[in-house]
Amino acid sequence: MNWETFLENLLGWLIAFGGKLILAIIVVTLGFKLTKLFLKLLMKSKRFHKIDPGAQTFIFSFLSITLNAVIVLTAVAILGVPMTNFVAVLGSAGLAIGLALQGSLANLAGGLMILMFHPFRIGNYIVADNVSGTVKEITILYTILDTPDNVRIVVPNGQLSNAVVQNYSVNETRRCEITLGVSYKSDMRNVLSVLKNMCNECEMVLRDPEPFVRISSYDESQITVKVRVWVKATDYWTVYFDLTEKAKEVFDANNIEIPFPQLDVHLDK
Repeated sequence: MNWETFLENLLGWLIAFGGKLILAIIVVTLGFKLTKLFLKLLMKSKRFHKIDPGAQTFIFSFLSITLNAVIVLTAVAILGVPMTNFVAVLGSAGLAIGLALQGSLANLAGGLMILMFHPFRIGNYIVADNVSGTVKEITILYTILDTPDNVRIVVPNGQLSNAVVQNYSVNETRRCEITLGVSYKSDMRNVLSVLKNMCNECEMVLRDPEPFVRISSYDESQITVKVRVWVKATDYWTVYFDLTEKAKEVFDANNIEIPFPQLDVHLDK
């Protein structure tokens, strides 16, 4: 083969490959833009907003990754890379990546489990696996929480799907409980009556079930009283702090003593 023939063949290959390369670049550029536009329109559609907010985030993440992957595969096919060989290489690479990313795959499966069984939803306040906060977002791999003091926590979905989850928002009502101690010198009938009236005077305390005020134990320095009332879940902490503060006021007004820890010592002569 002489140089002229070699150069002609090389030039022909470059022209053919250049055309494929330009087409592949156009497909990738246009495909990414169309994907972005499609996802933007999807997020604005009314039907999409009827879906559970947690599922919305998950679907958005899944579609974004899937569509972009299809675009890249299409561009590779345009370049003339044999798909059988490419799939074989991709399969081998996928196996290696899968072993390296077992945690991410577990998070993906965990995200699917969360969206299927709904142990919590966006806006719920949860406690799980030593973390707590309000659920702000459920993505394809992670769940994002905001704590009451506005600290963001990112929790892997695999970890959450296998944890015991306490959901404080799913039920409309909660039982609020405070523990109080009074002196052994106190008239206990009066103590229980005063505390019962205190609960009934609180507007946010529900009347059904009615407030529960009873002696729970006789301790070393005090008689311990349990006050239990039912409230709306959103009013829980307001009622808790209001009753705790009000208890001191009604005790003072009725000369009910809150005892300090004490020890009686008897001396033999």
